[in-house]
Amino acid sequence: MSTTEQGGGNEQSFLSHLIELRSRLLKAVAAVLVVLVALIPLANRLYAWLAKPLLEHLPAGGAMIATDVASPFFAPLKLAFFVALFLAMPFILFQIWSFVSPGLYKHERRLALPLLASSVLLFYIGCAFAYFLVLPAIFTFMTSVAPAGVAVMPDISRFLDFALVLFLSFGFCFEVPVALVILVAIGVTSPEQLVKGRPYAIVGAFVIAAVLTPPDVISQLLLAVPMCLLYEVGIVAARFVTRRDPHEKGSPAG
Repeated sequence: MSTTEQGGGNEQSFLSHLIELRSRLLKAVAAVLVVLVALIPLANRLYAWLAKPLLEHLPAGGAMIATDVASPFFAPLKLAFFVALFLAMPFILFQIWSFVSPGLYKHERRLALPLLASSVLLFYIGCAFAYFLVLPAIFTFMTSVAPAGVAVMPDISRFLDFALVLFLSFGFCFEVPVALVILVAIGVTSPEQLVKGRPYAIVGAFVIAAVLTPPDVISQLLLAVPMCLLYEVGIVAARFVTRRDPHEKGSPAG
């Protein structure tokens, strides 16, 4: 085959990959939009559900306020979008997996698929942990330290931003086992080094918790302790990965 024919074949292959990537991105965006359209009529209910841990801990007669004219409309709509993205994430990740998996070796596919599923599950668990345990603890603390004569009336937009940041923080921090397995799989570290680095990991977990959570001991412990436990889970999972034959090879899927 001539150099010109090879160049033409490479260019055609590159274009076909771009077309497939565009197709899968459009499918992912369409999935989010479909779920969003279905959730828009429920936007106010979703916001009421999100604000429930706060409203339950407000003093008698307390209420949330909207300082911006458009906040009562845009805040629930913004929440509906993030919930739609949250619900459509498995389909989005499936599209990404379908695009990249043909170029992976067999042993890489065997490792990547469980990691992908685990990362989604751990992110969901982290968000649920933040909603059911952390938010009530934070609002209990915040309302209890309010000075006398100060009415606690959070703004709906600021509360939504605070809650979303908290969900993302806990969701990503719960990805510790996945991160450790990836680091071991690519040879950056080993289970033995992770064990030796346990004291530094514990200190790091408490530093991260102090940065990401409000300045109360309860919420900091609710993030730091699970991260330390997940670090141990990551070590166990990394040992399982290293027990596989490191020289196992395959060929990319055709």
